[in-house]
Amino acid sequence: MNKTVLECNGIAAGYVKDLNILQGVDLVVKEKEIVSIIGPNGAGKSTLLKAIMGLINVSGGRFYINGIEKTNLATHKIVNEGIGYVPQVANVFPSLTIEENLEIGSWSLNKQQKENLKQIYEQFSLLKDRKKDKAGNLSGGQRQILALARALITKPTLLLLDEPSAGLSPVAINEVFSIINDINESGVSILLVEQNAKRALSFSDRGYVLDQGRNAYQGKGEDLLNDPRVIDLYLGKL
Repeated sequence: MNKTVLECNGIAAGYVKDLNILQGVDLVVKEKEIVSIIGPNGAGKSTLLKAIMGLINVSGGRFYINGIEKTNLATHKIVNEGIGYVPQVANVFPSLTIEENLEIGSWSLNKQQKENLKQIYEQFSLLKDRKKDKAGNLSGGQRQILALARALITKPTLLLLDEPSAGLSPVAINEVFSIINDINESGVSILLVEQNAKRALSFSDRGYVLDQGRNAYQGKGEDLLNDPRVIDLYLGKL
C-alpha cells in the first residue's frame, strides 16, 4: 500500500479571525496519487491549499506531511518538506524573463541542487528556447507551464495545483493536463483544485467534493463522476 504523503484532519481556517471558511475538512493524499478537490464557488477549495502552504492560519484541526504534524509551519519550511504549490493567479512574474522566473524558484537551493534548473530546461524545451523572453509575452498555457516548471525546481514529492486550467483554451488545457500527468508518472503526488470538475474527476485516482467548507462526498474519481448525487448537485452546476 502506498504511504500517506499528506493527511488533513478537521482543518478549520479562514481569512478573518473567528470566521472560518473551512469547517473541519478531512483529506488524504497517498504516494503517486492524483487527488482532485471539486465543489461550488466559495466551498473552500483554494482556501484549503493556502492553509496547507502556511499562507493563512489554521485555527482548528491538524495536518501531517509524511506522518509528522506540520500545522501552521511557515511557507518556506513547507516547501522544504517537499511540497510545491502553483496558485491560480499571479503565478509568474510577467515583467521578468523565463530564466529569471525559474531562478526565483531556485533561490533557496544550494549550488548542487541548482543543477535541477538544468533538468527543468531539458524537460521543458519551450522554456529553454525562450528563456530570455519576458514571461508576460507567453500565452496563458505557456505561463501555466512556466509556473509548473518553477514549482518542480525544488523536486517536490507533492504538488498542490489551484485551478490549472482556468482561463485556458481547450488546446492549452489538454497540454497542461498532459504535463501534470507526466509529472505524476515521474513519482510526484498531485493535489488538484479544479473548476472543470468532470475533467478533474476523470483524471484523478480519488476525489473530494467540498461544500460550504465541509466534506460532502469522497471516493474514487470514476465513482464520483458517475454518482447521481454528485451529478445532480455539482457536476451539472460546474
